[in-house]
Amino acid sequence: MASAKSPSEIARETLKLLATRRLPPTPDHYQALYDEVAGTTSAPAFPGAQLRQISRVIPGQTPAQKRLLGLLETAITQQDWGVLQNVLVGYANLGLSPVAAPEPASTRIDHLPLTLAQNLARLVDNTLPALGEDDARVHELAAQLSTFLREPDPPVSTTELMLGNFSYRLSFAAEDQAAIRLSLLSLLRLVFENIAALSMDDEWLHGQAEALLAASTPPLTLRRLDDVQRRLKDVIFKQTEAKERTVHAQMQMRELLATFIERLAQMDESSSAYNTKMEDCAERISQATQLQDIMPLLEEVMAATRAMALSSRVTRGELQELRERTEAKHAEIDHLRQELDRASAQARHDPLTGSLNRKGFAEAMEREIARARRQDAPLCVALLDVDNFKSINDRLGHTAGDAALVHLAQVTREVMRPQDQLARYGGEEFVIILPDTELAEGVKAMERLQRELTTRYFLKDQERVLITFSAGVAQVEGEQGSADAIRRADQGMYLAKRTGKNRVVAA
Repeated sequence: MASAKSPSEIARETLKLLATRRLPPTPDHYQALYDEVAGTTSAPAFPGAQLRQISRVIPGQTPAQKRLLGLLETAITQQDWGVLQNVLVGYANLGLSPVAAPEPASTRIDHLPLTLAQNLARLVDNTLPALGEDDARVHELAAQLSTFLREPDPPVSTTELMLGNFSYRLSFAAEDQAAIRLSLLSLLRLVFENIAALSMDDEWLHGQAEALLAASTPPLTLRRLDDVQRRLKDVIFKQTEAKERTVHAQMQMRELLATFIERLAQMDESSSAYNTKMEDCAERISQATQLQDIMPLLEEVMAATRAMALSSRVTRGELQELRERTEAKHAEIDHLRQELDRASAQARHDPLTGSLNRKGFAEAMEREIARARRQDAPLCVALLDVDNFKSINDRLGHTAGDAALVHLAQVTREVMRPQDQLARYGGEEFVIILPDTELAEGVKAMERLQRELTTRYFLKDQERVLITFSAGVAQVEGEQGSADAIRRADQGMYLAKRTGKNRVVAA
């Protein structure tokens, strides 16, 4: 029931109550006590200022979000609780929470820093090439996020929402791509293993299959795949050429054998005809009663005998010629088979430098480890990396870079011992196997090689180029394998690079 007091009396009593109850004189407290004194109930004040602050951070990227944001502006302007309710329900249906707990003013960041926003945009752009084109939705979300991050002062709350949506979709796309890569790699290895199993008697094909198996063994790097691809192309070309020549020689051999069999058949036919002729003549001679009847038969026998002798001489000559041609073809096939063997051996050697490749190194390393354990002998491995190789390529060209690697390999083979083995580990990295060598001796051997390189410059168009390298040396210990020794040698090489290059570090 409304009070009969005048507004001025109600206001005075309201102020007295504020003082008596020691309440801060805020509009909310005043309104509450005024209603208490007057006996009325006021409509709640519309929080326009607070809602406008919320509207500045609510996302408005999609058409639905833009429509709801426009309705929110209308509700604030008209102070319409009904429209505001519809807006909140609409955002709830979108799965968004437009009202967040306010953060302390001292720690809250409303907008992303410019550098952070640009780095996030570049991260999104650089992620997409690895995903392929299968998932159109993740590309759409990425494009929206990248565009939004490049706008001036992107709000943090909107960034969090869009980044969360993108990362959620990205996780599925990344899982799909990883599964596809693993499946393709498994299929390739299955094909290579089947080729290797079915080609045990075909050395050149078996060599290619083993090389492909090695190339498809994780971990995979682009540099490793490029090296294997170049080497394998060269091997395939040489093996195909030798294979075609072998097939041609085998066809010629089959033709010779067919001619040989044909000549033998002709001899058999001639011999059978001669025997038949002799039997006929003998029968007729036995029946003759006069000398004049025998003379023609004797002449016939002589003529048949001369023809048989002539045919035998011709056939013997042809058979002798066939024999000589057959022996020549046998020798040619043996020669081609040796060429195939040499081509297959290249599957274990680097075609550029002539040193072992990674597969050849792995096999040689296992042999040396087994020998060292049997004889209780020391074994070291050195990992070399050419210093500033990229600058050589950039300044002199890739052809000169290849020639520099050949120069390094040639000097190394001339300086090192006959039992030492050089392998190209990848790119400008080389590995040297040092049998019967203690760690300190291995370091000294690499330092001798470094000194030798300082006296033997690499020449390019009359320009003398000094080739140096950084190296790490590790000794194979106990039951540890080559992988551990290479890992430690790689750590030593990396330390040599960091401490000035052209150094040797024992690992």
